[in-house]
Formats: sequence, structure tokens, C-alpha cells
Amino acid sequence: MTESKTPKPGISILVPVYNVEKYLGQCLDSLCAQRMQELEFICINDGSTDGSLALLREYAARDARITIIDKENSGYGASMNRGLEAASGEYVGILESDDFVDPEAFEVLYSAAKDNEADVVKGNFFFHWSDPQPRDEFEALISKDMVGTFSPLEQLQIFFAKPTIWSAIYRRGFLEENAIGFLESPGASYQDASFNFKVWACAKRVTFLEQAFFHYRQDNEASSVNSPGKVYCVCDEYAEMQRFLDGRPKEKALLQGVLVRMKYASYMWNSERIYEAYRADFLQRASSELAADLHSGRLDLGLFEFWTESDLRALIKSPQTFEHYLSRRNKPGKLNTFRRYFSTGGWPLVRRALRERGA
Repeated sequence: MTESKTPKPGISILVPVYNVEKYLGQCLDSLCAQRMQELEFICINDGSTDGSLALLREYAARDARITIIDKENSGYGASMNRGLEAASGEYVGILESDDFVDPEAFEVLYSAAKDNEADVVKGNFFFHWSDPQPRDEFEALISKDMVGTFSPLEQLQIFFAKPTIWSAIYRRGFLEENAIGFLESPGASYQDASFNFKVWACAKRVTFLEQAFFHYRQDNEASSVNSPGKVYCVCDEYAEMQRFLDGRPKEKALLQGVLVRMKYASYMWNSERIYEAYRADFLQRASSELAADLHSGRLDLGLFEFWTESDLRALIKSPQTFEHYLSRRNKPGKLNTFRRYFSTGGWPLVRRALRERGA
């Protein structure tokens, strides 16, 4: 069921909602307080069982820019795709329902988009904590030397940055022209990853701003970042990125190695956050996938630091002992360090370590 009031907006802002009653009011207040008025707020309620839907209806009764999509629970990706289908704005923004945004945010982003004819405009953000008292910490995702307008294919370092898909706006026509949407896997885990990769792979003009507008909450106990489930969602996302890249030979020639380097970093991060009971199976799958990437030539070792290459080789060689290897890899002493490099990469890796350390 969709409850709709539709002005013609410059930006459609998607707000995925699932059992976030505790923080939703602050999120909606920050949207209603935006200096830019030509906005629509599409709130997608993903079968919440708390008071989230009632709160959405309360705010919609006060602000005609709010549209509610109320649906059965089907996960973050499905919610976001429903929001994209409903959006009518020239640009699309995202605000997670436990976060909030400064009043000037969308006015500044939209102005930059129009001035630079940008497919995407992206800014920095704040980490936000509510307890024991409200606190923000600036996160410089966009460094000073990245400020400006360019293609991500000319600045490949952006592919390795945290996705933060909500600290940006996207030209809706650009998303539609390139069939960029979300993978509809269960729950809310990693679904921003393939969306972000597709955006960077396809965008011709991206404007990066140094300012921060978005407050990314860190103390939501229900946040997916703290969920132990969905162990293999990250694998599904990287399979989707590979599928997308396989259909674009020009971009694949430039980005294949970048994608595998991203995959390795994400898999290592995931292996540290999942329940220990699932870790051995996950590392086995990671090892198999990365070994296949290495043997097929998809993996570019030039994108790996020598110590990261050592870890990669250790994982591929024996995922069963990789956890033990991680526990002892930082054992002090130069002899132990180079013994580790030799055991995983032989003399070539030792020579590389010596060269890059300036020995």
C-alpha cells in the first residue's frame, strides 16, 4: 500500500524504515527542517513491528512532502528499489532512518549538482553518538586533494573508500540509464556495496565536497553493522559486482583488479565481525573465491601492499590455519616478520618487503 502526496521535487530522499521508532523522530525532524523546499521524502516502511509506521503517519499529516510506502518485510535492498521506483525528483538522496542531516544539506548538494552538471555529488559526514551525551566526530572521507569534479575512473582511490551511499545525491536519469539499483538479498547487510560500485563504475561527472552534513549514528543497538547473521551477503554483493562488470568490457579492463582488491578487504572485515562459529566456513569460501581470482588473472597483486599480499597468500594456502596465523602474525622481531613473508610468498615477497621498507 502506498500513501502519496506528490509535489514536483528537485530531490527525492529515500528513507528506509525498520523498527527504528527510537530515532525516527530526529531523522524526520531533520528532513522537515531542510532549507530547500523542493523535496519529497519517500519513507519505505519494511514491515516494522514497533511504532515506526504510526510515527511516519503522524509526520505525513503535518508535511505534504512525505510519502509513505508500507510493505511487508522483504529487506533493505527491496525497500530501496521500491523507493527508486517511486521517486520523481531530478536527483535521489538517501537518509537512513536512525541518522539525521543538517538543514542546509540538500540545498548545498543540489546547487553543486546543477552548477557542475554532476551525475553524483558527495560530501563528508560525522560519526554520531547519543550516549552518554551527544557527540559528533568529523570523518574526512573526501580529502582536500579530491575536492572537485571528475570521473571516478580517473581517481580509483574512491573505490576503496567506505561506501556511505547516504552522503550523496544521484541524478535519477543516470541511475536509470545504467540500470543501477540494489541487490534484493534478505535483511540489511552490505546492500550498499554493489550499488556504490556500480555508481563509481558508470559516473562520468562526480562532484566531491569537503563539507559534512550527515550524522551517521554509531550507538543503534539494532543496526545491521552489529548483526551476526547474513554471513554470506557480502559474497552475494561481490558476485553482483562481477556480473555487472562482466557486461561492461571497457570498465572491466580498468576495474577488474580493483574489484578483487575491494573484495579481499571486505571479506577480511567480515571475517572479524561474524560469529566465531561461522568463521571457518566463511574463510574457506573466501579462500576458494580469491584463489580462483588469482589463477584466472583477475587479481592484480600490484594493488596489494606486501604485508597484505602475505595475508592473502596465507588465506589461499590454508584457510583452516588462517585464524591461527592471524593471531601470531604480529609477533615482534624482524626475523619472525620475514619468516612469515617467506612462508607465504617465498623470496619474491621477502625482496619486495625489503624494497618497500627501504632496507
